[in-house]
Amino acid sequence: MKEFALKAALDEVRQSVPLVHCITNYVTVNDCANALLACGGSPIMSDEPLDVEDITSICGGLVLNIGTLNANTIQGMRLAAAKATQLGHPIVLDPVGAGASALRTETASELLDAYGISVIRGNMSEVRALAGASSTTRGVDVDPGDVVTEDNLAESAAFARDVAKRAHAVVAITGAIDIVATETDAFAVRNGSALMGKITGAGCMLSAVCGAYAVAGQDALLEATLAAVCGMGVAGEMAAARMTPACGNGSFRTYLLDALFNMDGNALEKHAKVEQL
Repeated sequence: MKEFALKAALDEVRQSVPLVHCITNYVTVNDCANALLACGGSPIMSDEPLDVEDITSICGGLVLNIGTLNANTIQGMRLAAAKATQLGHPIVLDPVGAGASALRTETASELLDAYGISVIRGNMSEVRALAGASSTTRGVDVDPGDVVTEDNLAESAAFARDVAKRAHAVVAITGAIDIVATETDAFAVRNGSALMGKITGAGCMLSAVCGAYAVAGQDALLEATLAAVCGMGVAGEMAAARMTPACGNGSFRTYLLDALFNMDGNALEKHAKVEQL
């Protein structure tokens, strides 16, 4: 990958201001909208089945987040995904809590199998459950046994490439070490802050940001997804650097959005810690 690919991906988002339709969970919907605005995109949120086909039609991409499923949102996701697939729009799937319940796992699997999913973004436990691998879960958090470490990095990358091959999608497995992969290439990203786990929605925000990058960089989805993952990690580090003893997780959430908003391509390339595996 060329060194300038990260900067080019970010610049393309800023220049094109992609409109992204998000069907996301109601815990983090406002965070996702603000993250899209901060990274340079434009959000629209709708899960009403009578509304979603029209909304998807005017957007460039679709983000599906299964964090707070109900029958209405599932039907909305199906209709929006079918329309996006018909139009050739990139679709990002965030299988929040897959493995925690049959409804979540089955819905995420159905969406992956039935529609043109372009990017899968989740933690290792969620992606393992989505792939049908045996995995325990801690709700929406990664199980300690599934955490990507330096010791299992090669094995984890091979798993990500295999999932990407079977799903015909870019796979972004995020955690202490992030992995972004296609069936032929995999990259480790070592950016981020532990404080990102102390707010709700850091992963959901990243999935929304991946939607903007996928629309802007549809012809280079691997590079676009890698830039989104690096950008969120670098933003986390910048936010953590602003923390004082008087600050709490509310301050960190605000600083994270500020860092996304103020990110430029030069800062992204300077601070991104990417290794091809």
